This record gives sequence, C-alpha cells and structure tokens, in this order.
Amino acid sequence: MRNSEKVSEIFTRQISSNKSSSATSSSMQASKQASNNARKVKIEPFVEIQSDNGNNNQAIIHHIDSDNEDSSQSSSSNAVVVSKFDIPKQKNRIVLDGSSNFKTHKSSSSNQEISMMMSNDSKVAECKTSMHSMKAQMQSNGFSASKMLVSKEDHKQIQFGDTMMKHQSSCKSSSASMTMSASSTSSKTDMNMNMITNSASFGQQQNKHQAKKSSLTNFMSTNHSKFNELLQSMSPKMLTFSTEVDMEFDELSSIAKTFKSPIISKTESINMKGSMNKLENKMENLCKELVQNRQNVDLLLMMTDMIKKAWSVPQCGYDLGFNMSRIIRETDALEALLINIETGDEWKLQFSSAQLLEQCLVSENRDYVVEHGLEKVVCIAKECVNKKQSEEVQVGVGLLEHMFKHSESTCKEVIKSNGLETILYECRSTNIFVLRHCASALANLSLYGGPDSQESMIKLKAAMWLFPLAFNNDDNIKYYACLAITVLVANQELEAEVIKSGTLDLCEPFVLSHNPEEFAKSSTSHIHGQSKKWLAGLVPVLMSKREEARSLAAFHFAMEAWIKKTQEQTEIFQEINAVEALKKVASCPNAIASKYAAQALRLIGEEVPHKLSQQVPLWTIEDVKEWVKQIGFGLYCQEFLKSRVDGDILLQLNEEMLKDDIGIKNGILRKRFMRELANLKQITDYSSCDPTNLASFLSSLGQEYTKYTYSLLHGAIDRNTLVAVNEDLLLNECQIPNTIHRMKILEAAEHLRKISPISNDSNKDDDGNNKILDVFISYRRSNGSQLASLLKVHLQLRGFSVFLDVERLEAGKFDNNLLNSIRQAKHFVLVLTANALDRCINDDEQKDWVHREIAQALNTKCNIIPIMESFQWPEAEHLPEDIKPICHFNGVRWIHDYQEACVDKLERFMRGEFNTKQSDVGGSVGPHRFGLPPHGLPPTPGAQNIRSPSQQRRSCSVDNVRQPPPLISPNQPPTTATTEST
Repeated sequence: MRNSEKVSEIFTRQISSNKSSSATSSSMQASKQASNNARKVKIEPFVEIQSDNGNNNQAIIHHIDSDNEDSSQSSSSNAVVVSKFDIPKQKNRIVLDGSSNFKTHKSSSSNQEISMMMSNDSKVAECKTSMHSMKAQMQSNGFSASKMLVSKEDHKQIQFGDTMMKHQSSCKSSSASMTMSASSTSSKTDMNMNMITNSASFGQQQNKHQAKKSSLTNFMSTNHSKFNELLQSMSPKMLTFSTEVDMEFDELSSIAKTFKSPIISKTESINMKGSMNKLENKMENLCKELVQNRQNVDLLLMMTDMIKKAWSVPQCGYDLGFNMSRIIRETDALEALLINIETGDEWKLQFSSAQLLEQCLVSENRDYVVEHGLEKVVCIAKECVNKKQSEEVQVGVGLLEHMFKHSESTCKEVIKSNGLETILYECRSTNIFVLRHCASALANLSLYGGPDSQESMIKLKAAMWLFPLAFNNDDNIKYYACLAITVLVANQELEAEVIKSGTLDLCEPFVLSHNPEEFAKSSTSHIHGQSKKWLAGLVPVLMSKREEARSLAAFHFAMEAWIKKTQEQTEIFQEINAVEALKKVASCPNAIASKYAAQALRLIGEEVPHKLSQQVPLWTIEDVKEWVKQIGFGLYCQEFLKSRVDGDILLQLNEEMLKDDIGIKNGILRKRFMRELANLKQITDYSSCDPTNLASFLSSLGQEYTKYTYSLLHGAIDRNTLVAVNEDLLLNECQIPNTIHRMKILEAAEHLRKISPISNDSNKDDDGNNKILDVFISYRRSNGSQLASLLKVHLQLRGFSVFLDVERLEAGKFDNNLLNSIRQAKHFVLVLTANALDRCINDDEQKDWVHREIAQALNTKCNIIPIMESFQWPEAEHLPEDIKPICHFNGVRWIHDYQEACVDKLERFMRGEFNTKQSDVGGSVGPHRFGLPPHGLPPTPGAQNIRSPSQQRRSCSVDNVRQPPPLISPNQPPTTATTEST
C-alpha cells in the first residue's frame, strides 16, 4: 500500500470516529472561537462546490460513503478526496461538515492539475500548475493561511494538524502568511528543495492556549488512537518524505516503461540518470541524518523501503540499488547499522537495522562487514531465524545468503557458527521467500565455499535437503537448488553422495522446460545477471563429466550472455576464460548442453564450432575427425581419416586397434584415448539402433554400464534376449572384460526374467523376500509434491531407501516400471493432501495414476501408510471397489511445525511397532518392537539429523519436548486410534 493511501485510510477512520464524538468536537470549536475571535468558520452539513465554469468542473470532491459505483474507495466514512481536474479559469469554495471544520477558497487564472486528500486539519495534496497568478486562502481548526505566487510550480504538500510539509520546484516569487491560535511562531529548514514549516507555542494568551491544548489532547485520546499509533511508527516528516519518494519512483518507472527491453544499455542509462540522481541524493541525506541519530527507526524503515524499491526497478534497478548501497557505506551509515544490530536494548531497532543491512550487502559492503562485524551479522541472522516470524526469518536467511557470497574463509567461519545448519533447517519451511533465500544461499556456498565447504555441505546432508527445493513449484527456488547440486557434482570426490540424493535428476527437466531469455526476464533476482566472480565459479561445471551439470551450466551462460549483451558487458566472458569452455561444450555430443553453449557464443559474437550429434553410431568420418581433435589427439586425425573411421567403427575400437592400425604406440596415450571413448559411450544416444531401450536398463545398474550398450547390440542382444545370456557370451561376443560387471549384468538379467511379465501371483511371500526397496511414495502432483519431497529426505536421513517418481508420465502412458517399483517396495506411503482422492471417485477404468498406484500397493501386499495434510476422507462407497480398503487404514496427520514427530510416528509404522490395519489397532505393538525391523536397519539411524537452530544453543528440557501428533483413523472416532507418544 502506498503511503498516500495509508494516510487516506487513517483520515477516513478519523472522520468516521469524529461522528461519534460530537461533544468533544463542540468543545474544540468553542476553544477555537475563544482563541481567535476574528475568525469565522461556516459549519454546514454538506460539501458545497461553486465554480464559474460548470462545464469543465468534473467530479472534484467525492464522499467515501457515497453510493457512487465508480468510487475507488471501499471505506465507509466521510473522508474527502479531491481528484485531478483541469480548470482554465474558475473559483472554488469548499465547506465541510462540523466534524471536519474545514474551509478553503482558491482562485486562479490559468491551467492547473490538483490531486488532494483532506480530512479534519490534515491534507495531502499534489499540484502541478502553470499560471501567471494564483491566490489561495485556507482556514481549518485554529489554522489560517494565505498564499500568493507568480510562477510555474510543481507543488507537493502534506499537512498534519499544526505541521505542514511541502516540496516545490521552479518557484521564482512567492509570499505566504500563516497564523495559528495555538501558536504564532514558525521555523523553516531547507533540505534538498524541501521546506518544512512547524508551529511552536508562544507564551501569549496562556489561559486560552492551555484550554485549547487540553481540548485537543482529549480529542486525540478519544478519537485518534489508531492514528497516533501509526504516527508513532512513522512521523509525519517521514511519511511526507516517503510520499515524495513514491512520486520519484513513479516518475522513474514511467521513463523506464518507454524502453522495449527490460534491461537497458549504458547509453539508455544516461537518459535516466536525472531521476536516479534525485533518489540517490535523498538516500544520501537520510544516511547523514542516520549517522547523527542512528537509533531513529523511522529513518531505517524509510531507507529500507527506498532501497527495496530501487532493486525492483527492472531497467536500472541494479545501478540504482548498487549506488544507494555504496552511499550507505561511504556516509558511515553502514557502521551505524553494525552498531545497532549489536545493541540488545530494543529488538525493533536491531531488526530494522538488520532489514536495511540485508538489502544493501553488495560486494564492497560485504567486504566491510566481514572486516568489521561478521560475527555480529551471523548472530543477528540466527536470532532473526529463531524468532520464527516469517518476516524476521526472511531477513535472517537473507543475511546468511549474502555472507556465503564472499570468500572461502568467510564461508568456513559462517559454517563454524552453525550458519549452514540454520539454512538447512529452514529448507523445510513453507514460506516461498524463505525458500528462495535458502536455495540462493546454498548455491552461493557451493560456488564460493571451495572444496572444504562443499565437503561440509555433504556431511550435513545438504544434497538431500536440496531435493525438496529443486522439487518446489517455484521456478526461482528450483533453479538455484539445481545450480547448487550441479556445482557439487562437478567435484568428483562428492559425486557419489550427490547422485545418491536424487536431486541431480531434477536438473534436465527444468532446462528442457525453460527458455534462457524468458527465464532471465521472469524475476528481479537474476534480471541484472551475476557478478564476474560468481560466473567464474560456474565455469568448471561446464567441464563436468555429468551431462546434467553441463546442461544447466550452459543454460545459465546462455541467460547471462543475453543479459550481458544488453548491458554491453560481453567482455566479461573472455576475462573469466569461459569462451573456450563454451566452445568445447557447443561441439560436444551432449544435445542440450551444446545447444545452449552455442546460443551463448552467438550472443557474445563468438564463432560456433562444428556441432556433433549425440547419436554417435550415425557419425560421419568428418565427425569422428572433429571429435578426435577435441579430445586432444589432433596428431592422429589423419590416421583416423586414412582408415575411414566412422561412428560405427569408433564405438568398436579397442586398445589393440589403436596400437596397430592408428599407430598410437604410447600405452598411456592409448589409456587416455580409451577413457575418452568410454565417456563418449556413456552419453551416446542409441535410439537409432536400440528399439528395446537396452541402454536405459543398463543405466539403472550404473552410469558406467551404458558403455556396454553398443557391444551388446552389436552381438544381437537386446532387452528381450538379455535374460538368456551367459558369462561366455558377455566375455567373448560382447567384449566385456570386467568380471564384476559381467556378474552384475547377469544378476540384473535374472531379476528381469523373474519380474516380467507382471502378475499378481508373483508376490508369493508376505515376508517381503523379493522386496528390495524400503519405501514407495505416492502423491498428487498438483499439491502434494512438497510434502512428498520432504518425506523422501526425512526417510533417507533415517537410512531408508526411497522411490519418488519425479517426472510423471502423460495420461494414457502409465509405465509398468512404476508398478514394478511399487511391487518391489515394502512400504507404500500415500501422501493425501486436499482433494487427493477426488479423481479416484467413479474412476472404474483406473485412468487416474494415484488410483493405479493404490490398487497395485493393495494387490502386492505393501504396508500402506497414509500421511494426511488438510485432507478429508471421502465416503467409502464413492470409491472404486479395488481401492475401498484404503479407507480402513490408520495413518499420520501431518503437522508442518512438528515434522520430526510425524516422521517418528511414520517410522514406528514402518518398523512394525504399529499395524496400519484398523482391526489391529488397540492391541499390542508389533513383533519388531525389540528386534531389528524388516529391512534390517537398527532402530537408531546413523544419518546425522539437522537440529533446529534454536536447539543448537540450549539443552532440551521436558517442557521443550514436542509431542508427536496422534495416530489418525480415517473412518473411526479418535478414541479408537493409537495415540502412543514418542
């Protein structure tokens, strides 16, 4: 809400309140008459407008409680709004009712445009006039003023009782007089073309003055309590200043809208410099005043509001926000903020300072903070998070996000102070702004923290907590979580742990569904691009062996290339040595990565190299020659050309051929070539010669097994005939020398033979001997994805293997592999969010996926555990026959603030301490109470749990223990459900 709207709302309440206080109003009128006998005030029960030109005088004044349907106000009161009007020549007289006690008279002889709000003794007005002469008189509640001026004028004015503030420009000649019955002295102060005139009391007419003061005090105390509360939070001076700032930002935005592109060039930026300078000067004045009075909360709020608006201006927001942040540092206001956040006297002052600090932490300001107050900032950040209020948590994680964007040493210090644990704990939040800060913080830490910090992230299970972020529906959260995981996987020492988290699988779907240029425009968080240091940290990801990492890195560089081209800063890519890396990716067989790398090169004016298809079996001789050159074997290009090696022959090469036919005598060089060839085989698209998708089956065993795809296909073995192979065939016909790999392929083939085709009879043992997966999570994608992803992380941290289908198939293409996964799972966790089963009602043909999953879980005797959040069970008779039994299972009611307790209850179900069947509830606990659970894991998991930041600094007392939520029986009274506490 704009400040002028806030004032209008307050004045509306004020007049409405005045109606019920006629006695007080009468006493005030008597006081005013006694203090100024020469003054006459006309009290009429209506508003009167008189004009010499009725044709042009449009709706100048509207009552807020009018029945006019076009009124833009919704409040019910007698506040008056004077709208904009254009009057060539007129005289106006306005008289309000007794509660308002206001009278004004104006005359002018030229054009003018006025926007005004008036109530009681208060007025907010903006006037733009072009005139030869004007004369105005006004009387209101002990106040009288007259003014004459001859000039062109832009006039902005706010008046609160005895205080009037105004801003005017291009004023050549003016005269004004003012009298107040309460006082007759005035003071004037200039600040950046602003004039503030405040009344002060004289000692004359002491008795009359005291009488009026008493009457005014009584009036304010009875009718203006809410108004006074707002004035206490922001003074009239600051409110006026804020209104002027709003006008300046409106002017800047109107200029910005004339540019077609959301990002402007340096030349266009010069044209906006005038408006930007005005706002920067205002910020400088506020900073100087803050240094003199650093505990002024009004100043802090005003500065925070200004810099937030500055960052949000699409075209020039980065320059404006950066300049304001620089001013805060250069005027010593940054030092004042660090002093304030350390002061423990008043939380409001601390938090207001932290708010402003979080908005102005650009690179140089981060340097200053790290040198003079890193520990202070980390402490206030954790304190904000511990307050558990959404606005304060946002500021806390925002500060940590900035601190992770400095250097390796700084990142280590913040991690030592439990900053990383604080971020990871907030990854379970439902607040979208908190999650955005968390995702950006983890991306910053992975880029700036170095190997040691990345290792700390893995130890604290950051890769797992990135999963719910990357699984979020918000694109910004998803994107920065994917960036963080791709940077981590580029570190080969951490690759295994990162892949285990499953987060990496979410990267390519994001890249395939977004366009770099459109995504750059979608949010102010990245519309202005990243810094050189930030981008330099992303260059090694382009060289990662993982396709997902290279694809996302290339996507980001394509986005940055568009931004930097518009900003005329494309030289940055040469400075960080990104051009050569982009050229290598643009020519690689990775279809997605090469596409975006080539796009980035074209945008920055670089030559795009020869593009290699990902379908290596179809490569020509020239393609093979280009690839050999790219991997550093250019000396042997002619030998490959001479031997006419195409894609088919390349995939069949062995070390002996390299030695005898190509002439690579050096054994180490041959090993290097075979390593590059193995990597090529792993990323090859075999769809042109693999109709049964054998490559996908081998990939399920491990990425390294895909290199055998072409050898198997060349030996006439596909997915259907794989079940009949033996070790001799794999060794002699398919050229698979690794004994362990042959053994694993044969085991997988035997398992494939057992589970295909699917039949209900295949689940012969109830003990789960064939069930190799602990948990399958079923959820409704429209509103259950966040809860499903959180459950996945919680269960993985407790040592369970979990399957969560991250990319749903299109309707009508339900994959039998998904049903196989349910069949292999011991436990079926059914996430029931609002209306989750509505699409199952009357779905007798099993068209709905959740319906199919539940039916498969019932048929294969899974341990079904419903997890309910905002869910109401439908009537059982409305559900299809094959899933009606689901209504007779007990479950856990999910409470977001008590996640650990909910997962504890879920784990008890899984370990056999409770039976989910309703008929068994109320009996003794399950047979695994004192022994190992069915999956063989010990009751206490070895995985490290992330504690709440508030628990990091205090021991847990009995009062602090959170009791788990009760066990819920869907169609049974709560008294029959199990309610054992953890």
